[in-house]
Amino acid sequence: MNESLISKIFEHNNWANRQIIQVCSTLSDEQLDAEPQSATVGSIRSTLTHLVAGQQSYLSLLTLPLEARTNPPIAFADLQESASKSGEGLLALARDEARLSTQAQLRTRDNYYVAPWVVMLQAINHAAEHREQIKSMLTTLGVTPPDLDGWGYGEVTHALIPIAP
Repeated sequence: MNESLISKIFEHNNWANRQIIQVCSTLSDEQLDAEPQSATVGSIRSTLTHLVAGQQSYLSLLTLPLEARTNPPIAFADLQESASKSGEGLLALARDEARLSTQAQLRTRDNYYVAPWVVMLQAINHAAEHREQIKSMLTTLGVTPPDLDGWGYGEVTHALIPIAP
């Protein structure tokens, strides 16, 4: 199957989320709840939980009628599973671009209409921004953050291959 570019972007997003959650799952409660020593607001725990809850919310907006959308709280222990489920749901939508591109505008809870592509774009931007905040907080704690950029993903997926001299 010839993957679309948007699918690759969502595959990267899912991989990056797994990596950051995995690193954060090794932290102590004290580290997870430490007040950031930067302009970032919120602890690693709250930022990571917000990232995953946001992803779930974007998937709900894209797939459920307004009255069926809920925002149940996510336990920290369930972040990996929640991120995986919502990430796979967004990836499935990315792979079905024809369906997504013909979908009518969606109604938000705060009385906006939004095109589906805007929600997909926001899902990627939101996650990337919060992963970078978490990486900054990890650095201030003396923890080496994972390399989550596109080059790193290209290397692990063998899409970026060094040319031997």
